[in-house]
This record gives sequence, C-alpha cells and structure tokens, in this order.
Amino acid sequence: MLRSRSPWALTALLVGVVVAVQALLVPLFAAPAAHLAPRDLPVAVAGPPPAVAELTARLTTARPGGFAITALPDAAAADRALRDREVYAAFVAGPDGVALHTAPAASPTVAALLTEAAGQLSAGRPVPVTAVVPTDPDDPRGAGFAAGFLPLALTGMLAGVLLTLLVAGRRARLAGLLGYAVLAGAAGVAVLHGWLGLLDGDPWREAGVIGLFSLAAAGTVAGLGALLGRAGLGLGALLVFLVGNPLSAVAAAPELLPQPWGTVGQFLPVGAGGTLLRSAAFFDGAGAGRPLAVLAGYALVGLALVLLGRRAGGGAGGETVSARPQAAQVTV
Repeated sequence: MLRSRSPWALTALLVGVVVAVQALLVPLFAAPAAHLAPRDLPVAVAGPPPAVAELTARLTTARPGGFAITALPDAAAADRALRDREVYAAFVAGPDGVALHTAPAASPTVAALLTEAAGQLSAGRPVPVTAVVPTDPDDPRGAGFAAGFLPLALTGMLAGVLLTLLVAGRRARLAGLLGYAVLAGAAGVAVLHGWLGLLDGDPWREAGVIGLFSLAAAGTVAGLGALLGRAGLGLGALLVFLVGNPLSAVAAAPELLPQPWGTVGQFLPVGAGGTLLRSAAFFDGAGAGRPLAVLAGYALVGLALVLLGRRAGGGAGGETVSARPQAAQVTV
C-alpha cells in the first residue's frame, strides 16, 4: 500500500511519523529524570518519642507529601528496616543530635538526596552518615549497576524479536526462550558480578534473577508477536523498552518519579527486574516478593502465548509445512 503512493507523499508520511514518535519519546525519557523528587519516599525516624515527633514534623514541613515516615524506637530497629528494604534511610535522634543511616545499595540517588536534607535539618551542622547497606566498592555511585542493566533489556527484546521472526515452530521457539534465559543468566552474572564487580550477592541467586528477567522480557515480546504478528512485536518493544526503561527508575527510585508513573514502572519488566536484582545482590532477597511475582507473571503469560498463538508466517500449526514437493509431483 505504501509503495502505491508517490515518492513525495511517502517521504512526507515517513518523516511525519518519525517526528511524531520523537515528540512522544523525548518527554517520556526526559520528564521523569528532570522531575526527580521525593514522593511518599519511605524513611524512618528513630529515637525517643519527643525527638521522633519533632523530627517527623520538621520533615513533613520541609517536604509536604515527600516522605512516608515510620517511627522506630532506636538505631538498631532502623538498621533492621534498612536491611529488610522497608525504608531507604533513617534519621536517628541521639544525645549528640541527628545521625543519618542510609542504604545506598537501594538507591545511591536517594542516599545523596537525603544526606543533603539531613544537613538542612541540622541547620548546617555536620551530620554523621552511616551506610548500613552500601553499594559494591567497585561501583560506589551505582552508575555501573544502572548502565549494566540496560543491555539486559535490549538483548531480551532482541531475542524475542529474532525468535518470533526466524523460528516458525512453537516448540523450537519455546526451547529458544528457555535456553536464552539460562545462558543470559549465566553470562550476565559472569560479567556483572565476576568481571566488573558491580554486584555483591550470591552469584546463583543473581543468575536466577537475570535469567528470569531475560525470560520475562523475551517472552513478552515473543508472546505478543505470536499473538498479534509484527504489531505484537512493536507492542512488546514498547512495554519492555520504550516505556519500561524510562519508568523503571533503575538509576534512581520509583518514589522519586512523578506518580503514578513510578508505580506503573514497577509493574513492567525492566522496573521489576531492576528492583529484584538489587534485592538479590545487596539485601539477601529482602523486598523481592512483588517484583518476583511481576516477572514470573510476564514470563508465564509470554510462554503461554507462544504456545497458543499463531506461528510466524501464518497458519495455525506449530511447524512449517511446505506444499512445494507435492506441486512438483503433480507436474511430473
């Protein structure tokens, strides 16, 4: 249909479509990063009740709606909450003033932001900061973790597209997805943990997370491709990367993004995958329940669609059947 148009009309149409896509993608990627701020960010305030009440009031006044505050009795309870991934930081009131306990492994961006906020609360006096759950020493700012996770999303999307376009048999495509997940998990942990030293947890657990994320990403694309054809591949790429990546908050925290987009991103493969890998690498699996369920759901639905959907090239069967040999016999 496009070829029947004049070259000038086709040129104008293609340029218009690309510019329209650009106009949508630029704010999608740039707006969340440009508007990072605490929005119901989970933090703890620990210490004697009067001091806790005072600190809570000061935090609420300084940033209305910015913090979801949990009151805790002491520093030990605050540290447990940090290790269990219940809060990003804790303001601990003691006889010498306020101290800040952080979990940079959950989000270096949040740790830096709250360190600045603690200085403002203390009227400019130095605030002692304790990193209860630090990042890996080879990646103190967490930039490597965020940058290293992006290729996992890209290759997962690519695997789903290639298996859909080039593999016709359903069983072969299913085997390809499962084999890709196993190999991607092994290769991912070998590079991110063994070579670059960006992860600091149990390698087997990390490999399982990367494998599950890879299966969820590739399975989503392949499943939608099996169901809807090339349009499904485009929809899968949209969910996995074009929308999922800027809303994932892998480099920040979902509570820093404008809402509801921070929450939405955690129900997409990239956001859930980044959160789950942080839990596996730095928190011994704490806080892994929801992202694990999200990724498992995408993986299972994707595999089901691959088994039930149409194969590439048309037809309802799971294997390609050619009619050419029969035609040759008739002509003889």
